[in-house]
Amino acid sequence: MDVSMVRVSMERFTTLFPLWTLLGSVLALVHPGLFTWFSGIWITLGLGVIMLGMGLGLSPDDFVRVGRRPRPALVGVIAQFAVMPALAAAIAALLRLPAPLAVGLILVGCCPGGTASNVVALIARADVALSVVMTSLSTLAAVLFTPRLTELLASQYVPVNGWLLLLRVLQVVLVPVACGVLLKQGLPSLARRVEPVMPPISVIAIVMIVASVVGSQRQLLLDQGLLLLLACLMLHAGGFGLGFLIARLTGESVAAQRTISIEVGMQNSGLAVVLARSGGFVSPLTALPGAISAVVHCMLGSALAGWWRRRNPANTRDAAG
Repeated sequence: MDVSMVRVSMERFTTLFPLWTLLGSVLALVHPGLFTWFSGIWITLGLGVIMLGMGLGLSPDDFVRVGRRPRPALVGVIAQFAVMPALAAAIAALLRLPAPLAVGLILVGCCPGGTASNVVALIARADVALSVVMTSLSTLAAVLFTPRLTELLASQYVPVNGWLLLLRVLQVVLVPVACGVLLKQGLPSLARRVEPVMPPISVIAIVMIVASVVGSQRQLLLDQGLLLLLACLMLHAGGFGLGFLIARLTGESVAAQRTISIEVGMQNSGLAVVLARSGGFVSPLTALPGAISAVVHCMLGSALAGWWRRRNPANTRDAAG
């Protein structure tokens, strides 16, 4: 098999990430032991690999391009941290979720955009470069916003140690992203060889993180899964819808509207799981909304992207160009 065929196979595998996430979750419900070993330091390392891949994917040209017209990226990042945390807190209160699940849902809402959004943007024929930059900017902004917003919105349910959350975000987000950027700048030939395999490795890491939490909390998920599923559906559907509406109201292009909708609607659920496990929260149930969120936003995002791809694709390409 030549290099081009290998690359196509890896891209196809990455594009099918929602299917792998769903299959991993279902398998974890049937045979939890296949995934529950992937816990503790393994989950943290898995997220670190995802963030390292993001750092390797960053290009100064992307930031220069967006810097010439920064409004779409700024609109998207502001919407990310304005819409999702408030929406998560409102849904938790409306559905009267138990405290650990309410905190977990708020934690998901306060996280930045996820790397899966870049794949969904590609499927939707949105602005992939804008998606990458928005994910990167929201990830960097999360160092400040995720701990503070979680502390503000979730402290009504349980005590939240904002400083510990800040430390964990620095460890699992900023450090690996910075390592990826430094590797790309300092050892470009090595980075070029490693970068193509990072997306499929990131997909595997996401699937393992999600399946691990699903398997470890299998009984609670079977008991209260419908309520939590409803909460995550409301959160991400609201994020996609409000993100699109905000982008349209601010006069962005069709491609930018789709991109901002995807970025706002899709969270870094893996980060939510890691923070729930290592951020000083007493109940292990706090990690469960992050796992369910990963499955839900992958499914919704892929369905939306497929619909957009079939709807006026030529006009979208013109807008993106």
